[in-house]
Amino acid sequence: MAQSAPPAARRGQAAATMRRRVLTAPPVWRELLLVVLFYTGYTLTRIVLVQDGTGPAFAHADDILRIERYLGLDVELHLNQTLLAVPWLARTANIFYATMHFIVTLGVVVWLYRYRPQHYRWLRASIMIATGVALIGFWLYPLAPPRFLHSEGFVDPVTALHSLGLYASDASGSLTNQYAAMPSMHAGWALWCGIILVRLASQPWAKVLGVLYPATTVFVILSTANHYVLDAVAGMALISGALWVSWLLYMRCPATVLIARARVAHRLAQRAGRDTGRSGAGSPAGPCRAGRS
Repeated sequence: MAQSAPPAARRGQAAATMRRRVLTAPPVWRELLLVVLFYTGYTLTRIVLVQDGTGPAFAHADDILRIERYLGLDVELHLNQTLLAVPWLARTANIFYATMHFIVTLGVVVWLYRYRPQHYRWLRASIMIATGVALIGFWLYPLAPPRFLHSEGFVDPVTALHSLGLYASDASGSLTNQYAAMPSMHAGWALWCGIILVRLASQPWAKVLGVLYPATTVFVILSTANHYVLDAVAGMALISGALWVSWLLYMRCPATVLIARARVAHRLAQRAGRDTGRSGAGSPAGPCRAGRS
C-alpha cells in the first residue's frame, strides 16, 4: 500500500491547488447572478439612503465649493458654461453620462471574464469593494450636485437643452438618489476600466482608449454639473485603494491563511454533510479562497 503524503505536504498541495483556482474565472451563471444582485442592491440602497430634507446636502455643497475655491480647483462652472456654448457637444455629453458608465464597465467585465480570466476574480472584487464603500459615503455625506446650485450660475444641460439624459424625466429622477455625489463612482468606475485596458489589453488602440475614457468621463461629469472635482478625486482614490486591497487578498494571500481557511471550510462542510446526509467537500470562504469569491 502506498503511503500517503505527510500533512505538511498535503497542506502545501491544497494551497497550491487553491491558488491555481484563483486564476480561473467562476461559472458564468453565478457571475451573472452576482452582477444582477449586486447592482440591484446597490441601486436600491442608494434610493433608501435618500434622507428626509435636502438641507445637509446643500450645506455640504457650499463646503465643497468653499474648499475648491481655496485650493483653486473650482473649474466646474467654467466647464459648464463652455459646454453649454456648444449645444451639440452638450447633448453628446448628456448621453455619454447616462449610458457609457454602464456600457463600458459591463463591457470590460465581460472582456475580463472571457480573455483575462486569471485576473477576473480580484479585479471584480475590487470594483465591488469600492462601490460598497461608496454607499457609506452617500449615507454619511449627502451632497447636492452643482446642477442644483442655480444661484452659483450652474445650468443643467439636460433641462436647458431638453436633451436625453440620466435624469431627463421626473420618473428617472425619482428612482435614484440624486444627492449621492460623493464619491463619484462615474470617475471611479472609469478609472477601473482605464487601468485594466492600459495594463491588460494587447492592442495599442485599446490602451489609448484606456487613457482617454477616464479623462473624458471626468470632463463630462464636471461640465454637465453632475459632480465636483473633489467628487472625482474621491472616487478615483477609492477605486485605487480597493484595487490594492483586492490584489493583496487574492494575489498575495499567504499560504498559511489559505490553509487555515481550507481547514475551517472542510470542517464546516463535514458538519453540514452530517446534518443533511451528504458528504461535503467544501471550499474556503472569503476573499483569499480560490474556488469562490
